[in-house]
Amino acid sequence: MSIVPHIVGVLVLLVGVLVSVGLHELGHMIPAKKFGVRVSQYMVGFGPTLWSRTKGETEYGIKAIPLGGFVRLVGMMPPAPEGTKRKKGFWNELVADARDASVAEVRPGEEHRAFYNLSTPKKLVVMFGGPFMNLVIATFLMAIILIGYGLPAVSTTVAQLSDCVPASATSSATGDDCEGQPAAPAAAAGLQPGDEVVSFGGTEVTGWQQLVGLINASAGRESDVVVLRDGERVTLEVTPAETERPVVDEQGAAVLAADGTPVTEPGGFVGFSPLQVREPQPLSRVLPEVGNMTWQTATMVATLPVRVAEAATQAFTAEERSQDSVQSMVGVARISGEIMALDEAILDRVMIYLSLLASLNIALFVFNLIPLLPLDGGHLVNALYEGGKRTVARVRGAAVLPGPADVARMTPVAYVVFLILLGVGGVLIVADLVDPVRIT
Repeated sequence: MSIVPHIVGVLVLLVGVLVSVGLHELGHMIPAKKFGVRVSQYMVGFGPTLWSRTKGETEYGIKAIPLGGFVRLVGMMPPAPEGTKRKKGFWNELVADARDASVAEVRPGEEHRAFYNLSTPKKLVVMFGGPFMNLVIATFLMAIILIGYGLPAVSTTVAQLSDCVPASATSSATGDDCEGQPAAPAAAAGLQPGDEVVSFGGTEVTGWQQLVGLINASAGRESDVVVLRDGERVTLEVTPAETERPVVDEQGAAVLAADGTPVTEPGGFVGFSPLQVREPQPLSRVLPEVGNMTWQTATMVATLPVRVAEAATQAFTAEERSQDSVQSMVGVARISGEIMALDEAILDRVMIYLSLLASLNIALFVFNLIPLLPLDGGHLVNALYEGGKRTVARVRGAAVLPGPADVARMTPVAYVVFLILLGVGGVLIVADLVDPVRIT
């Protein structure tokens, strides 16, 4: 098997991720500059700088490790209150160093341009701008998929004819299973692949599920079936056979019981399989679909410790890795390579890529809203806390409102969260290398 499609798939994903990260950071930078905050750096990636260019007061660049990005907003942490003495101890030194580094970025006379001097609403706009940009990207991609490409659906067009009436719901209607069985009613009636069923038993047909209901209700009785063939309406006579037939879902797939056997019910059998098509969706379908994806991702993030433990257990035991297992970027990259290697039409593969990229942007949106530093959600919580204190002070009629929240005090939390995320990422990377999730 050629490795080239896999490499191309990974590179395509990499470009998509970098664009998403770059737009995320723009979501922070644009409002920050609009509000007067000095932005000293805009970088896509981490580690050594591969390329950079300074325009105005901002250095724009690309770094070597394409696993994120950042914008450096000057003055993220306010200076210590006047008269505060530097305390000893590892964590206290960590807080003081972080505060000093932030204050040192503020040029003399530009204190008014520091991030910490923004009002609470402006801080919320700046910090929410990044995740919101990911939500916009996901919504745009889902609009392309749903409106331009559509969702899988079952038509009323004949795709393939059965040879006979099956002896049971679990036997096939072709080959050796047809020995001694009567011919399928559809073939006997003269239906052909490509015929579109437009009427059955005098009722206009509007969809597959309705047609199945009409066939079941007509079991054992001769009925008129009108098909559209080469642009002309052709009327045929068909008598659905009485049989136990599998229950199918809206996509035409058999519904299975807990033991894996098909669920059956008494009904009629005509003997043709429907053509699978894609139906473009209305614009009104986009936001509900994005909302559903966001909810599912939020549920996964809320149960992340359990899911990481399950992924590790499945990777290092005989238990099979589940298809919905949480993955690292290594696992996602592997999936991307498999998509490119699929034996599918190029448009189908492009849409699968767009769906994957939409899911990643939803994940970035939800994950960044976790209310802990160094994530955007942590800064949002700090801004809300600061705004809450000022509101209470106003209500109480305080002459002087509280200053900016001392974000530096949360530096230890940011370090602990960073180490936890690093550990989780390491576990998932190993799991994806040892026992990856596969789509083929």
